Amino acid sequence: MKLYIAKRLLLVIPTLFGILLLNFVVIQAAPGGPVEKTLAELQGIGTGGTGGSFAGGSADTMTGGNYQNAKGLPPELVERIEKMYGFDKPAPERFWLMVKNYFSGNFGESYYRDRSVTELIIERLPVSISLGLWSTLIAYLVSIPLGIRKAVHDGTRFDVWSSTLIVIGFAIPSFLLGLLLIVLFSGGSYFEWFPLRGLTSDNFDELTVMGKVWDYIWHITLPTIAIVAGNFATLSMLTKNSFMDEIRKQYVQTARAKGLAEKQVLYGHVFRNAMLIIIAGFPAAFISMFFTGVLLIEYIFSLDGLGLLGFEAVISRDYPVVFGTLFIFTLLSLVMKLVSDLTYVWVDPRIDFERRDH
Repeated sequence: MKLYIAKRLLLVIPTLFGILLLNFVVIQAAPGGPVEKTLAELQGIGTGGTGGSFAGGSADTMTGGNYQNAKGLPPELVERIEKMYGFDKPAPERFWLMVKNYFSGNFGESYYRDRSVTELIIERLPVSISLGLWSTLIAYLVSIPLGIRKAVHDGTRFDVWSSTLIVIGFAIPSFLLGLLLIVLFSGGSYFEWFPLRGLTSDNFDELTVMGKVWDYIWHITLPTIAIVAGNFATLSMLTKNSFMDEIRKQYVQTARAKGLAEKQVLYGHVFRNAMLIIIAGFPAAFISMFFTGVLLIEYIFSLDGLGLLGFEAVISRDYPVVFGTLFIFTLLSLVMKLVSDLTYVWVDPRIDFERRDH
């Protein structure tokens, strides 16, 4: 197993390198850039925030003042702006410097925030972790008992109605549910039971310990509900099908023939085998929810997380923040996938990834 872990850790480096290279190349082809944006602002041209109004090509691939928005500006000023953003160097050299700095822990400075990328990531990380962790835990705590009950009562009225409800929840996009929750419960049109924005109140530091706990729960309730509602379907149906597959196996019939109670059969024999794929998939589920499930929720509820930070960076062409968040996301994803494999082995020691590789 140690050899398998060592191989997976060694594969992290070329994987990170490949993902950074691919995205760097895509950025080169994208219209607009920080230099073009600055030149447009100097010329008094509205950028619209998306880079769509940049008539020239990618700012990363132009040098020597060859910009559509540079007309009428001194070449010396254009060169100074290029140097300020680091675009006075060829693209391969800039990529190599970026990779070298990243692997040494230096993510550079944000173009527009006057702060280091590391500080921005550390500041936003707790918000995203809170949303991802609580959403995953709640999804598991609800879906696993629900899936077991559905498996035991397969085909009954409870199974049909619960399936209908979770399919409806799955069909509603999380951002649409978030807007609905705001309208209903955050003073939109009906009740004002929950706050409209933020993860804590303005007077959070002045509250007692219990006051801080309740304030945190009060703020995170609606965003968490919006995220997890669509995840119940997949996890509960996966749990149900996994239990039903195990219940039909011979060892379950043998256990029942020996006179064991149904609960002993279900939780003493079936549970461990049926829950293998569910429990072992927790790290991957968390990282998936952490990355893909919270961007629009962060935007709707004004939560300053990593998803919103990366989105704003893409819109404003803040490349150090874009690549910094991409690097962190990718690294965490690769590490959590390794943790997921190790969890499989922990749940069922019969699994041997190292032997499978030979």
